[in-house]
Amino acid sequence: MTQSEVTAPQFHEEEPAAPLTPAQAFDALYAFCAPALVRQAYLLTGRRELARESVEWAFQLAWQRWPEVAVDRDPAGWVRATAYEHALSPWHRFRPRYRSPEAPPADASDRALLAALLRLPPPQRRTLVLYDGVGLDLPETAAETEASTPAAAGRLMNAREMIAAHLPDLSDPTELHRRLAELAATERLRAAKPPVVRTGSERRARFWTRAAIAFTVALIGTTAMTLRTAPTHYEPPIAPGAEIQGVPERVAQGPLSEEERQLREKLRGEMTSGPVRLAPLSR
Repeated sequence: MTQSEVTAPQFHEEEPAAPLTPAQAFDALYAFCAPALVRQAYLLTGRRELARESVEWAFQLAWQRWPEVAVDRDPAGWVRATAYEHALSPWHRFRPRYRSPEAPPADASDRALLAALLRLPPPQRRTLVLYDGVGLDLPETAAETEASTPAAAGRLMNAREMIAAHLPDLSDPTELHRRLAELAATERLRAAKPPVVRTGSERRARFWTRAAIAFTVALIGTTAMTLRTAPTHYEPPIAPGAEIQGVPERVAQGPLSEEERQLREKLRGEMTSGPVRLAPLSR
């Protein structure tokens, strides 16, 4: 090769990144959303264990419906709405593990803020956490709470007024947002690992599948037994008895005459001494 020859530069095309597997995409969504969701659920419920349970329940349901959640316009919003619904379910009050109160926050100001939040009705509490805590705008908050924009605005204003009535220092929305973030960050809440959540989801799905199969088999067996033991022809019902009119009343027997008494004594005396056909045979 002479000096006049110029070596052409060689360009190597970068290979496109391999697409994520469903498990990898789920783990990425979980790692991005779960820690913040646990803190938000704690603001909704005031219970640490229920907050973790709600987030795990939402992600287990998301893994079961992953083909639907993966193509959703906002997968994080789908999981957040599911976690909020589970956290605010009224049925938790009947569970023994959630009947006794949990230990409140150590700081007095945090205890006061959490108590003020828990005094709010659940729809107002959810709206306040979404708007002033998460930072959604009003239309997004209304859509996630399944309310109209004016209704969501009314819930937000009422919630702020109730918080300001108990804590006048938090009448400013900016200060309220800061304090909500501090309260959520103060509690050291940890979510489970993504593989644990996926395994729990698959275990729950297998359980309900087996339960559905067992119920179907029991229903088929009950139906077959009913068909086998059911009557094959129509049997008309027995007509109810009708009252008969005009029957004379039963009259009690009167005293016997002298002739009737003599006849009775004669019959009694001839029963054992009469013909053989009138006396029982001794065996």
